[in-house]
Amino acid sequence: MSGDTIFALATPRGRSAVAVVRMSGTGVRFALETLVGAVPTARRASLRRVTEPGTGDLLDQAIVIWFPSPKSFTGEDMAELHLHGGRAVLQGIVNALSGFGFRIAEPGEFTRRAFGNGKSDLTAVEGLADLIDAQTAAQRRQAVRQMSGALAGVAARCRFELLDAMARVEAEIDFSDEGDVAEGGGSAPALDALRAVASEMDGLLAGSRRSERLREGVVAVLAGPANAGKSTLLNALAGRDVAIVSDRPGTTRDVLEVSLDLSGTPLTLVDTAGLRASDDLIEQEGIRRARDRLATADIVLWLTPADQRSIFSDAPVGSTVIPIATKIDSAKKGSPDDRLGVSAVTGAGIDSLLKRLALEAEALAGEASLVTRERQRLALVRARDALGRVLSGFSDGELELVAEDLRLSVRALEALVGRVDVEDVLDRLFASFCIGK
Repeated sequence: MSGDTIFALATPRGRSAVAVVRMSGTGVRFALETLVGAVPTARRASLRRVTEPGTGDLLDQAIVIWFPSPKSFTGEDMAELHLHGGRAVLQGIVNALSGFGFRIAEPGEFTRRAFGNGKSDLTAVEGLADLIDAQTAAQRRQAVRQMSGALAGVAARCRFELLDAMARVEAEIDFSDEGDVAEGGGSAPALDALRAVASEMDGLLAGSRRSERLREGVVAVLAGPANAGKSTLLNALAGRDVAIVSDRPGTTRDVLEVSLDLSGTPLTLVDTAGLRASDDLIEQEGIRRARDRLATADIVLWLTPADQRSIFSDAPVGSTVIPIATKIDSAKKGSPDDRLGVSAVTGAGIDSLLKRLALEAEALAGEASLVTRERQRLALVRARDALGRVLSGFSDGELELVAEDLRLSVRALEALVGRVDVEDVLDRLFASFCIGK
């Protein structure tokens, strides 16, 4: 890691009661000795006078916390200054720290240093990023579980069993002529352990798509013919005016999105252009975008007016379709079929629709797996594929190939937790972090 010392404001900018400035690096001890006169007791909040270097003018009275290496978040010397959140106070601290030769941290640099110093693995870092972005209680629970090392723990257990099997296999290959290494003697216990590992990997992969949906949000697309009431229903479900509403067909030309929290499950509602034949080039583009969103929808809300027949055949494979009869307040007859009737004008049926959406979203995005990202899933797929070849290789007696596939499976697990092949992933991930985290 870099030997320079970094600092950053870890709370939002602007006038506030309290602002927290974090520091990490070899110069932190010097900064504390210069700014507050002495290094406080480790990991204990201390009220100190913060003075300007050189002049000795009082900058602020602050709570100072000192985290000496290696027992800190980054693994380096760290400190936090809990200051009053006035602009002049913060500018004085920034000037002082810059004068020491410290530099402002890049986004995610504190966490990157923690990763580089072995204080955190990649899955925990991803969990931290998800916790910062969590919008619902279910997302928070999933992120905390990931940040706490749940997936890394499973990967470590699987890796241990793979390495143990590798040692047995290589001993059998290299020392098969030795009297105390019986031919095939290590295969039986190794096979039992590897089958258990394969079963655990299968369980993780089985629920991975649901966990990814929980992190990213279930996507529900409102679709149907022009003037079916999609935008009006979107506004009613969102509880505010999001989309322009008009009796003129073809008003919606683009895709609009609204995020909802349905009993802890995140849901993205997508309003789309009405599906019909059109000579208007702009409307044609809107219809194309509507079909693109339909192709990736988890839930399709297919809307048709109550007094019209409901005909729909564009649902993507595996999606849930909820047929909805709109404008029931103005229909001459009630919906003649099994559609869910709603009126965005009177509110009739809206609560029933929200309950149905909550049930469907929970079924699609339950907390089913520790695997929450596509990167994690793909690494686990590579590990499982190699392990499948290992199990077949034992049956065929190809121990050299078995040893190689065991190495590939171990490497995939190491990529999962960030021991290898992670630089590109880290660059993208930490770019999304806040400065000061």
